[in-house]
Amino acid sequence: MAKTKPGRKDLDSYTIKGTNKVVRAGDCVLMRPSDSDNPPYVARVDKIEVDHRSNVKVKVRWYYRPEESIGGRRQFHGAKELFLSDHYDVQSAHTIEGKCIVHSFKNYTKLENVGAEDYFCRFEYKASTGGFIPDRVAVYCKCEMPYNPDDLMVQCEGCKDWFHPNCMSMTIEEAKKLDHFLCSNCSSDDDAKMPLNSFRVSPHAEPKVESKRRKR
Repeated sequence: MAKTKPGRKDLDSYTIKGTNKVVRAGDCVLMRPSDSDNPPYVARVDKIEVDHRSNVKVKVRWYYRPEESIGGRRQFHGAKELFLSDHYDVQSAHTIEGKCIVHSFKNYTKLENVGAEDYFCRFEYKASTGGFIPDRVAVYCKCEMPYNPDDLMVQCEGCKDWFHPNCMSMTIEEAKKLDHFLCSNCSSDDDAKMPLNSFRVSPHAEPKVESKRRKR
C-alpha cells in the first residue's frame, strides 16, 4: 500500500471549483484537455491529496477513447465507449470540470435514456501494447461483428442470433415495424447451425504503432 508523502494528507472528498459537485475516490470525472478543441478527458479518481500549500492533487486512472488506442476506432465501438487503461497519473484537482458515470456494458444497454454524462466500458486497455482484456468478444449477424449498442438489431426467433437490418436487406424503419423475424438460414429451413465465432479485439494483424502518451 502506497504511503502518503510527507507534508501531504489524504482527503475524503473534493468539491469541483465553481460547483457543488463533490468528488470522492472511485468517482469518474471529466478533466480539462490541453487543447480546448478536444473533448474532456475521462478518468477514475483513485486518491485525493492536499499538500502543505493547500494544493489538491488527484491520482487518476485514465480512460481512453477508441480513437486514442493503437488499433483506433472500429465499426463496433459505441459513440460513448471508453477503455479503462493501465495509465495512471497525478493531476491538479483544478483540472476537473465535472463528474460522469462509466457504466458496465450490460448496464449501459439497459439505459432508457443516455445522458451526456453516461459512458460505458467493456474492455481494459494496455496502453503500451494495444492489448485488451478480454481480447475476444462474441460476434453477431451475418457480418460477424461485436455488438455496438448504438446500432439497432433484430433477433431471429429461430436461432436467437441478432442481426443488423441492412445486413438482412431491410431498412431501420422496416425493422422497427416487425412483430416476428426469421433470418435467412432459419426461414429457408436450413438445419445447418451457424458456428460460434469470436472477434479478436487486439490489433494483432495490424502494423505496430508506437503508443503515444497524451500530454496532460
